[in-house]
Amino acid sequence: MSQLFATTGTIAAIATAVVPQQGSVGIVRVSGDQAMSIAKTLFHTPGRQVWQTHRVLYGYIRHPQTQQLVDEALLLIMKAPRSYTREDVVEFHCHGGIMAVQQVLQLCLENGARLAQPGEFTLRAFLNGRLDLTQAEGIADLVGAKSPQAAQTALAGLKGKLAHPIRQLRANCLDILAEIEARIDFEEDLPPLDDKGIISEIEKIAAEISQLLATKDKGELLRTGLKVAIVGRPNVGKSSLLNAWSQSDRAIVTDLPGTTRDVVESQLVVGGIPVQVLDTAGIRETTDQVEKIGVERSRRAANAADLVLLTIDASAGWTQDDEEIYQQVQHRPLILVINKIDLVQESQSKNLHSQIPDGKSQIFTSAAQNQGIDALETAILQIVKAEKVQAADMDLAINQRQAAALTQAKISLQQVQATIEQQLPLDFWTIDLRGAIQALGEITGEEVTESVLDRIFSRFCIGK
Repeated sequence: MSQLFATTGTIAAIATAVVPQQGSVGIVRVSGDQAMSIAKTLFHTPGRQVWQTHRVLYGYIRHPQTQQLVDEALLLIMKAPRSYTREDVVEFHCHGGIMAVQQVLQLCLENGARLAQPGEFTLRAFLNGRLDLTQAEGIADLVGAKSPQAAQTALAGLKGKLAHPIRQLRANCLDILAEIEARIDFEEDLPPLDDKGIISEIEKIAAEISQLLATKDKGELLRTGLKVAIVGRPNVGKSSLLNAWSQSDRAIVTDLPGTTRDVVESQLVVGGIPVQVLDTAGIRETTDQVEKIGVERSRRAANAADLVLLTIDASAGWTQDDEEIYQQVQHRPLILVINKIDLVQESQSKNLHSQIPDGKSQIFTSAAQNQGIDALETAILQIVKAEKVQAADMDLAINQRQAAALTQAKISLQQVQATIEQQLPLDFWTIDLRGAIQALGEITGEEVTESVLDRIFSRFCIGK
């Protein structure tokens, strides 16, 4: 059994980020049968405060042997089963920073607790029946959410919006299995099975699974975000575009070609989707060794990006250098950004249309004047909708693990249909039907293996 499954005893961990000189409060969380005794050993309350569940006590944390003062703090008590883990839980709310929480954690470890494994608090909540696996994964997604939409989707999972349909699908499969097994055990006492009715039910279940699978790309997009690379030849306004878009001075802007030597990143949110924008060095032939490295990184960033913004200078028109860069990136999802439109007349703009390759989205901007940014974001969302997201239900999104289990369930159901159509004995029907039931149970945790739990909870932070 893996170390993750050593869920006996009392555990402790720092539940908040530890950052020097930042954070007003640091929390040390303790869960297990010794949580209360550890708290009473370390925490001293002035006056006649009552040690009751779901109360906050004020006092001092002292070293139990030397009585040296460690911190002035609050203590939150949550006795089983009314706690996150359904065990006795106490939280020491200390001053933030590094030293206070580290010292309090060390005292907890010296007085009966052990350091929690990554995700062990949430693992205990699952094993004690407080959460199912979809809710546990929703917690991880909420902690890592990069946009309000991602947070709302994670909350939907935490509230059981995914678990409910999965349980219903599994229950429907169990009903079909019960019907089949009843015919196997009591064939002479029951009427024959309605083969067409069974196939119809299986088709309905498979269709609902397909609807859930359609949310996978959207879920992946919300969790990992969209990587967008701004590319083009030097001095076309790539850095100015990044600054106008992010409303900051992330990139250095000058009139000198080759100012940007490395990839500059900025995190944005567009239509609820987290977007990582990469401002790259201008792509051109150069003898400058540092700039040459930057150009090579620009090419790699363009090839790795989900979307490329090929930026050109409207006042210079479509040049041979633009064409060469276009040939390198045209296989990627692409938007042509015609920048510096404020420097050209309307007649020049119309002439530019005839020079630019057809079939790609074209957006006219003036980064210096902060014009065209809204149109650019609209174009990005249109490409995302066309190429990334097909799901209509924006409150629900499955992850890769859940998608793999749903895919396996769908395949098993298709095999059941084939078995029925081949008129094989009833025993054969049950084999793949049980496979579908198991795959659906893996999503919520009703059918779960140690390796699955290990993979899920090892990605959590230690204090969660």
